[in-house]
Amino acid sequence: MATNRLITNIIPTVAPRLPAATVEYDHRFIEQYSNILRLYFNGIDTTFGGLLGSPSNGSGLAPGGSYLNFPYGAFSSGVTQTTTANTATLMTFDTTDFSNNVSISSSKITVQHAGIYNLQFSVQLESNDTAPQDVYIWLRQGNDGGASADITGSTGIVGMPARKSAGDPFHNIYGWNYYLNMAANDYVQIYWSTTSANVSIKYYAASGSPTKPSTQSVVLTRTNSGLSAGQLARMASITCRANRLRFSKLPP
Repeated sequence: MATNRLITNIIPTVAPRLPAATVEYDHRFIEQYSNILRLYFNGIDTTFGGLLGSPSNGSGLAPGGSYLNFPYGAFSSGVTQTTTANTATLMTFDTTDFSNNVSISSSKITVQHAGIYNLQFSVQLESNDTAPQDVYIWLRQGNDGGASADITGSTGIVGMPARKSAGDPFHNIYGWNYYLNMAANDYVQIYWSTTSANVSIKYYAASGSPTKPSTQSVVLTRTNSGLSAGQLARMASITCRANRLRFSKLPP
């Protein structure tokens, strides 16, 4: 039986505003100054303790990574999707399972923040054709404030065998993933085409004997996997400027 665990948020620390030094030595000022720094360092210890801690320390907290707030999204489709032969067709999604700064609208999976994102998806394909057929799946990236374009190298090709017999189609599930460099408010769409209209992306309702849950026709997840090279460079530049400013204020 699962047990409840303590859930909390890691609160970022903020450098304190230190009081100006007195002209003459004053032990009360030193105590006040030390207390401010003590509280600040205690906050840093608490933050890193929560971030790097583990259940083995007896704190009752989950591993530190559980408290990191990364953007993510999980979406799926509960309908069968069809197309005509050799026609670029947009895969659609009608269900949002989870969403945190990653959203979907008109089957555009949009990220709110820039970064490197891992996109994973699977499709449930079915063929009722009497001959082998091919399915092509690829990605298109764009921004609502600009143009969109197919992503070079993203096309995957699936070979579908002929149906097993009349009324008994061939079916299989296929999936893969990509790492994509996304700017703020960029979106990704998934397109597909097939050499036969007898191939579809199939939704299956729940069935019995034994009881089995339904099968979504498409399932997609999107997670942030880190900062882009450009973001890291900007952060390094900001840090260098802040350090130069800090050192420039030190007394001679």
